[in-house]
Amino acid sequence: MAETFKLEITTPTGVAFKGDVTHVKAPGSEGSFGVLSNHTPFITPLQMGAIEVESPEGEKVFATSGGLADVRANQFLILAETAEALEKIDVDRAKAAKERAMQRLQDMGTREVEVERAQAALLRANNRLSLAGK
Repeated sequence: MAETFKLEITTPTGVAFKGDVTHVKAPGSEGSFGVLSNHTPFITPLQMGAIEVESPEGEKVFATSGGLADVRANQFLILAETAEALEKIDVDRAKAAKERAMQRLQDMGTREVEVERAQAALLRANNRLSLAGK
């Protein structure tokens, strides 16, 4: 059996996951990376994508919109902007969010800050929908 290490995924709304894991794959700023027990310490920003967790209890996937990863001393802390477990993704809600964002982007009178927010909302919705489709 593979060695385990501690993983905690925390968001502004609370802890999304906390437990012993054997492997984590996360979307780093320079591409996806994996972490195993006794990994070299590092800190890196995370991008939007999937956090894939393997533990003795099974596999779990989280949709994330980015954050920060901190690996040290067999502990992996992810401070995520969002982290939604795959089984908790509400596909209808994500589709509605995508439609709202697309509608906002079609409005040519939208201010720049609103365009950026709408683009971010569209990316989050697309990420959730693509992961829910797995």
